[in-house]
Amino acid sequence: MSASMNTELQHLIKMINQIADNVAMGESVEQAAAKVADHLRRFWAPSMRQQIFDYVDTGGAKLKAVSRAAIIELRSG
Repeated sequence: MSASMNTELQHLIKMINQIADNVAMGESVEQAAAKVADHLRRFWAPSMRQQIFDYVDTGGAKLKAVSRAAIIELRSG
């Protein structure tokens, strides 16, 4: 991660990837992404979600595929 990336954003990236790992076991990417998106909708503050949205807009290189799919789903719904 770049030196300019703030600690809170680094933590959010780590958390969403861990959530994705925990729900992705035996699930398709679409099913896992829906579960991750639901988790973020229910438990993450709007400011946390916005930071991840902004990160995706800059490329989101450290996100796993399920995490990225969840963010796309969350944005569209």
